[in-house]
Formats: sequence, C-alpha cells, structure tokens
Amino acid sequence: MAQTDRLLPPLGPAARCAAVSAGLCALWAGSAWTAGQVHVRPALHTVALFVHLVSLVAGFGAVLAIDYLGALWLLGRRTLRQVVEATAPLHVPVWAGLAGLTASGILLEPRLESGLTQVKLVLVLLIALNGVQAGTLHRRLQEQGGARPPRRLLVRGACSALVSQIGWWGALGIGFWNTRH
Repeated sequence: MAQTDRLLPPLGPAARCAAVSAGLCALWAGSAWTAGQVHVRPALHTVALFVHLVSLVAGFGAVLAIDYLGALWLLGRRTLRQVVEATAPLHVPVWAGLAGLTASGILLEPRLESGLTQVKLVLVLLIALNGVQAGTLHRRLQEQGGARPPRRLLVRGACSALVSQIGWWGALGIGFWNTRH
C-alpha cells in the first residue's frame, strides 16, 4: 500500500516539541481567558470540584509513581530499562489528569486577579511544557536500550523531575490555600 503524500513534511523531535508546546500555550491562554468569562451554578461548581480532585489524583499520582520509579533506579533497585518500560503507560494518566484539572478549573471560577492564582496558572503551564520535553526525554531513554545514558540526559531527567515536583506541589498548595481564604 502506497503512503499518501503529507501536506507537511514530518517534523523532527525538536520541531515537534516546539509545535506541541506552542499549541499548549494557546490552549492554556484560551482556558485562562475562558475561566474569566464563565459563571456557573452551584451544582456545576460541585461537579467541577469533584472532577478537579479526581484529575489531581490521577495526574499527580502518576507523576509521583514515575518519580518513585526513577528514585528506585537511582538507588540501584531497578534497571533503566525497567523504569522506562514501567513509566511509559503512566504518561496517559498524567496528561488526562492535567487536561481534567484544566477543564474543571475553568468551571471553578478562579480569582484571576489574585497574584497566587496567576502563579498557579504559570505553574500549570510549566507542568505542561515540562511534560512535553519529558515525553521527548522518555523516547531518548528508550533508545538507550538499557545502556547507561549520557550524563546530559541524566541531568535533563533530574531537572525535569525537579520542575515537575515544584510545579505540581506548588499548584496543589496554591489551590488548597485559595480554597481556605
């Protein structure tokens, strides 16, 4: 079967990462704008809050599992191949959780004028952009086939884990603070 001609040439990893990142920035801006326009009834607010909490459990839970497996590799309790294979399916709940948090967050009527809410929104964008590069990093680690990766990939992985943890914990903390005040 012949391959059909593409309208655009295939993108390399860097261009694909940049294109996805640009798309995420546009979605992020659109969701922030929409959140400022929406007014919901109390019943829908309650449903959105439930979806928000479920999405947090799914997304952040998967992130914690990924980082835990990475820590096991650092401690010599798992091989790199085991970690890469075990973490591959966890990218789906991370992205599903992030999408659910964003969609439900729109309906929670965030106080966009609040400096803390603005920091939280930036952290959410940072989490998403970090997730794009983490996916690229995961593919690079898969290519290593279990061999010790170059130092730059290890540093990139450590930085990605750190950014992820700061982003998720920061957004979680601000969200909790905002519900109490």
